Amino acid sequence: MAKEVKKDPQDMSVEEKLKALYQLQTMLSEIDKIKTLRGELPLEVQDLEDEVAGLTTRIEKINREIADLKGDVAKKKNEITDAKASVDKYKDQLDNVRNNREYDVLSKEIEFQTLEIELCEKRIKEYNAAAAAKADEIAKSEALLDERRKDLDVKKSELDEIVAETKQEEEKLREKAKAVEATIEPRLLQAFKRIRKNSRNGLGIVYVQRDACGGCFNKIPPQRQLDIRMRKKIIVCEYCGRIMIDPELAGVEK
Repeated sequence: MAKEVKKDPQDMSVEEKLKALYQLQTMLSEIDKIKTLRGELPLEVQDLEDEVAGLTTRIEKINREIADLKGDVAKKKNEITDAKASVDKYKDQLDNVRNNREYDVLSKEIEFQTLEIELCEKRIKEYNAAAAAKADEIAKSEALLDERRKDLDVKKSELDEIVAETKQEEEKLREKAKAVEATIEPRLLQAFKRIRKNSRNGLGIVYVQRDACGGCFNKIPPQRQLDIRMRKKIIVCEYCGRIMIDPELAGVEK
C-alpha cells in the first residue's frame, strides 16, 4: 500500500485552510468547555496554596523572632549576674576605703551597676511580653493555617475529581488539535490564535449568520458575503477581526 504523502500547508487551497481552521476552532471550543466545567477551582486551589505557603513562612519567621528574643533574655540575665557580682565586689571594697574620694567612686559604681540591673530587668520584661505576643500570633496563624489546609484539601479533591472525569477527553482533543495545527500554515495559525486570544468568547473563526458576522453580529455587505462564499481568500470581519466562513463550509445549515 502506497504511503500517503502529507500535503504542505503552503499548497493548501483557501477552502482547505478555512475548513482546517474551523475544525481546529471546534476542538479548541470543546477544550474551553472542559475548562469552564472546572470553573474557578484551579485559581481557588492556587490561591489557597499561596496562602498556605505564606502562613507557613510567616510562622517560621515568628518562631525565629521568638528564638532571638529568648536569646536576648538569656543575654540580659547574664548581664544581671555580672552586674550583681560587681555590686558585691564594690560593697566589699567599701569596707577598706582609705578616703572619701574612693568611697564616692565605689558608691557611683554600685549605683551604676544597680541601674544596669534594673534596666536589664526592664528589658527582660519587654522581651518576654513581645515573645508572648508573638506566641499568641503563632497560635492564631496555626489555627488559620489548619483551616486553610482543610479548605485546600476539599478544593483539590473537587478539582481532581473533575480533572479525572475530563482528562482523557481533553487529552484526545488536544492530540487532534495538534494534528490539525500541523496542517495549517504557521503564519495563518499564529494570526488565528492571536484573534482567538483577543476574543471574549475564544472564537477566532465564525460562520455567517443571517447576513451578519457570527461573532459580533454586524451586517456584512453583499459583495463581502459573495467573497466569503467564493472561498478564494481569507476574509476577516471589519468590526471584530474574526475570520469568516460560509455556513455550508462550516457544516451548518442556514
